[in-house]
Amino acid sequence: MTIHDKYRVLQENLKALGSAAVAFSSGVDSTFLLKAAQEALGDKVIAVTASSCSFPKRELEEAKAFCEKEGIRHITVETEELEIEGFCQNPANRCYICKKELFEKIWDKHVVDTLPDGTIQLYIDRLYCHEVTSPQAFAGLRARGLKPFRPAQITCMPDHNIPTLNQDKPIEDPISKNQVDTLEENAKYFGLTYYGLQHPKNGIIHVVGPERGLTLPGMTIVCGDSHTSTHGAMGAVAFGIGTSEVEMVMASQCILQTRPKTMRITVDGKLGKGVTAKDIALYMMSKMTTSGATGYFVEYAGEAVRSLTMEGRLTLCNLSIEMGARGGMVAPDEVTFEYIKGREYAPAGEEWEKALAYWKTLKSDENATFDKEVHFDAADIEPMITYGTNPGMGMGITQHIPTTDGMGEAAKASFLKSMNYMGFQPGEGVLGKKIDYVFLGACTNGRIEDFRAFASLVKGRKKAEHVVAWLVPGSWMVDAQIREEGLDKVLEEADFAIRQPGCSACLAMNDDKVPAGMYAVSTSNRNFEGRQGPGSRTLLASPLVAAAAAVTGVTTDPRELM
Repeated sequence: MTIHDKYRVLQENLKALGSAAVAFSSGVDSTFLLKAAQEALGDKVIAVTASSCSFPKRELEEAKAFCEKEGIRHITVETEELEIEGFCQNPANRCYICKKELFEKIWDKHVVDTLPDGTIQLYIDRLYCHEVTSPQAFAGLRARGLKPFRPAQITCMPDHNIPTLNQDKPIEDPISKNQVDTLEENAKYFGLTYYGLQHPKNGIIHVVGPERGLTLPGMTIVCGDSHTSTHGAMGAVAFGIGTSEVEMVMASQCILQTRPKTMRITVDGKLGKGVTAKDIALYMMSKMTTSGATGYFVEYAGEAVRSLTMEGRLTLCNLSIEMGARGGMVAPDEVTFEYIKGREYAPAGEEWEKALAYWKTLKSDENATFDKEVHFDAADIEPMITYGTNPGMGMGITQHIPTTDGMGEAAKASFLKSMNYMGFQPGEGVLGKKIDYVFLGACTNGRIEDFRAFASLVKGRKKAEHVVAWLVPGSWMVDAQIREEGLDKVLEEADFAIRQPGCSACLAMNDDKVPAGMYAVSTSNRNFEGRQGPGSRTLLASPLVAAAAAVTGVTTDPRELM
């Protein structure tokens, strides 16, 4: 009997019923049966979906949408499986409630309430606060006569506006000075933890949080800064928020949110020579574009991701936002635990053992389902560099800029505008292009491993005379590590100088600006027009690619120097 014969028999059996109610879950089997029943019985078939705490909301919505599209009457029945004795003891592959993604496990644990319209009141474990997005939030608290609900869970420090030279002197730029002074004033007024200029715990807030043990697995973390996604590398749900939301968290330690969709990006295989976490991220963006993960919270998985150090994972998650993602995360493992142990604010003693036991549960279950799955092969990734004016316009350093062949008119116009700004031509390579500036730093690549990588490539060589190099540690702790390890001597012998911690040339909000028309190989996270200064031209890359450019004076494949 052929499959067509079997289908005819099914149709005949359904017609013989006269009418039918189909248990519909929106899965493949029930969808097939429901459609077959409709073809056989027309409007004498109804779909019935049992809704419960264990039935994924997205599957219920899919069921409703399918029935509406096909014109099938649909009934939803509310039930509660948890009242059935032994339900939760079902095998993991038989129980929806047991199949959770890492994101779900953390998010669900922090849900305080769900409003009638579906908006979620989410508890926040830690708020990081810098000088740029906080003044209005503090002003709102003052105007309403409120104080922070849980001040011990708020950490403040300036990082965007601060100079990276002469931090012992007053800030010259009046706008920057006002923002930094205002943060200090507000932190003192409201009794908040504040690490100001030259404080040994000062630095870029997304560098300081993990290195001090303030960021821990299982936390919910927010900051008025999109690159808060960095902290997700430690197995936390971390995301950027707006100024009004900063005020909301200060006042209540909660925030109103809609639940994002989830995506898992798996990078299989082993990374090649000279390929870093930064290259993985730039490669993903080159394939998925800067909107490829919009609306999703991304979990990174696979052998290549697992092989990354903790700091590499921080870099990867930092760049999640550049794909449009709400945030990024990596499930904590022994790499994570070893990194955290002994840090200043990390649990210790019995509390450590208790925390560790919980952290080991923070991984996506084997049978968990994501809204979207994406796979990449590590073997396809080489050292990357951007050529355009968004982080998604990147390619392997040995490759050529795309041509306009096959582009629609709108895409072509945008592409050519970007090429005109950058001074590049479609189809050309970037190897050997003269470079004016090199920037090592930012919350993307301002950690000790980034300085180790940079130093390893410039050791025994000299900075190209025409290149201006800004080497900016992400924190004073990183600065201390550089000197303890003797990396400062290696860099000085190669004619490089180390500046003081801060966001520096990542963005044009301080003194470190790239002049108009100049090319900068930068380890930061964004290359928009004017991002590093009006008219500046930014090529995003890893510390290794930046180091190779710094000593040769041109864009260079770092593998040639390794």
